[in-house]
Amino acid sequence: MKNLLGIIFLLIVSSCTICKPDPEPNIPVKALWIAQTFQTLKNQDFPRIKAVSWWQEKWENEDGSISDLRINSSQESLDAFRAGIDDALFQTTAQFDNNKLQPPAQGIYFAAFPDFGGPEDNVTAQRISDFETLAQKTITWAYFSDNWYNDIHFPTAAVQTIYQAGRVPFIRMMARTTLDENVADPNYSMQNIIDGDFDTDLQQWFQDAANTGYPLLVEFGTEANGEWFPWNGVHNGDASTTGYGDPNLPDGPERFRDAYRHIIDLSRQAGATNITWFFHIDAAGQPAEAWNNFENYYPGDSYIDWVGVSVYGAVTPDENPESFTDKLNNVYDRITTMTNKPLAILETGIVAY
Repeated sequence: MKNLLGIIFLLIVSSCTICKPDPEPNIPVKALWIAQTFQTLKNQDFPRIKAVSWWQEKWENEDGSISDLRINSSQESLDAFRAGIDDALFQTTAQFDNNKLQPPAQGIYFAAFPDFGGPEDNVTAQRISDFETLAQKTITWAYFSDNWYNDIHFPTAAVQTIYQAGRVPFIRMMARTTLDENVADPNYSMQNIIDGDFDTDLQQWFQDAANTGYPLLVEFGTEANGEWFPWNGVHNGDASTTGYGDPNLPDGPERFRDAYRHIIDLSRQAGATNITWFFHIDAAGQPAEAWNNFENYYPGDSYIDWVGVSVYGAVTPDENPESFTDKLNNVYDRITTMTNKPLAILETGIVAY
């Protein structure tokens, strides 16, 4: 079976560049994209990449179209994925030093968001097992959202489920009261976080995190440079330089930066030294304006342990897919200039056509 998958993988990689519609009658665009992405990782064209986390989900869009990013959306896609991940380069055992995640001595961690549902918080051991059965490989961490909605509390049950399954919990702190996109949040503004409005709940969150007694991976403000989320600068002062802080910096990103710093300061005060902190951006980002550059959001090396980036080929059927390499090329040099921290592809995948 492995030999057959290897042959399929080589045929897909060598066939052609990504295009739409389907470039070859027997090779769907998605399978080709998956194969080429794995080939890029295997070639280590981006040597600072030390982890890759796949996004496994299917949902219906407002126009009725289906976004199916699952690796098993077709047999060809599943075959390409299995062939690509079946390599010693992809590691599944996390290495920690003083409770901080270290890059693997060799290779790249393989991880996933293993289809924890639309709110991204339906965490079960079965969903982890189902994804690993499909991939024919275990994952290093399981990635899920801690949606604050109307209160803030540590997601104890989800964390314990992941840990007891033998995987590392990766928590996305999502400062949102609803799942609505492209709107400001009525409660969790970056200024309110900076002002300490939620300090009591956050201090308890971090005390509970410390009390777990095992290493955790955490990020605040997923895809910070994307206006679809309420913590983006568009919703917190945008390009203005007169409403907050340094008059030489755009207020929106500066508020996010300081809110993230405030959160990490609270974690340190609570003794939650078992957390590895990630800063997460999108490879494209919106709006595509200089003030929204991800560098303006970065809390700094003294706060952040890893930098993560989302690199999707396409997430809706009406998008033309862009290769993983081209998408990452847009930001890789800027990230590696900004920091020497290890780089993780925290979200990747492509819709089925």
